[in-house]
Amino acid sequence: MKVNANTLRAGHVIEHNGHLCAVIRAENIQPGKGTPVTQVDLRRLSDGVKVTERFRTQETVERAYIDERDFQYLFQDGDNYTFMDIETYDQISVAKDIIGDPAVFLQDGMKVSMKTHEGKPVSVALPQKVILEVVEADPVVKGQTAASSYKPAIMSNGVRVMVPPFITAGTKIVVNTEDSSYLERAKD
Repeated sequence: MKVNANTLRAGHVIEHNGHLCAVIRAENIQPGKGTPVTQVDLRRLSDGVKVTERFRTQETVERAYIDERDFQYLFQDGDNYTFMDIETYDQISVAKDIIGDPAVFLQDGMKVSMKTHEGKPVSVALPQKVILEVVEADPVVKGQTAASSYKPAIMSNGVRVMVPPFITAGTKIVVNTEDSSYLERAKD
């Protein structure tokens, strides 16, 4: 669907130069002399490259519509991850580079939010928090508990997380999937 460039906002997705691009920032600039323009910062969804473009305000761009649905993670096959649509039970395979670094936090049966464009996956959003078990943690150094210090620990999925001194091997903790940081001890 064609839309005027001056109507673009952050979060919109457009087709530009043969690539799907997410709008990071859009700013309408009206100089004292000359034609008003819309400066748009874009990120290509295929490879993550940032691009800055200027459009005249009356120029039209092709707006892409993204379908967002819930999927359930099933299994990993090499560099591909297989998900099942919760409503239709259709399975879809997604390359590891589309998911990115948070792929290490995928667990069997985990519900994720997947954005697709014309049936092709564009991005996968995991839940913000995940519960993991500590399999290896350094012992506490005497006197280290007085200050707010953290020690490294290895989780059941192989990720290294900095945890408080009272966390030991076998403890379940809540980890932030965005930055691999410790949030709290699991309640169960």
